[in-house]
Amino acid sequence: MKKKNGRKSYIMAVILVIAAVLLDQYTKYLAVLYLKDGPALVLWNRVFELTYLENRGAAFGLLQNQQIFFVCIAVVIFAFVAYCYVRIPKTSRYLPLRLCGIFIVAGAAGNLIDRIRLGYVVDFFYFRLIDFPVFNVADIYVTVSFAVLILLIFFFYKEEDLQFLGRKKGAGTDGK
Repeated sequence: MKKKNGRKSYIMAVILVIAAVLLDQYTKYLAVLYLKDGPALVLWNRVFELTYLENRGAAFGLLQNQQIFFVCIAVVIFAFVAYCYVRIPKTSRYLPLRLCGIFIVAGAAGNLIDRIRLGYVVDFFYFRLIDFPVFNVADIYVTVSFAVLILLIFFFYKEEDLQFLGRKKGAGTDGK
């Protein structure tokens, strides 16, 4: 029964990642369709607007045109999250951790698809009020999930709650 629940959890995770990536890609498609080569769509005057931007770098435009580097980073993120995800107990207490992993992977995948397909990432949300860099849905997934993950680790879970990430009992060199 336990294996069946674990398999169900993995299937649901893959479905959620796919759904989140599809939402991200759809919003980017809409940005290209309605915003590219046009003026910004002001939603809240001097505060928030939708504007088209082709980002060839990382966060805040850093590391321009380093596509191979970004692909490698995405692969490392996928591997690390997968490693952690399979070790997280499949109980409701750890659902927030599993969801953070799902959305971090979805965000990394959404931007990776753009980088591979287009050579850049489509960004379109812009907070003019604080002149915050233009971003997209995948960026929201990663940023919010990472912030929630940090809060969970520091304020919700105790150290013993996260022991599943460490070595298995008996795996040490002293046999303990």
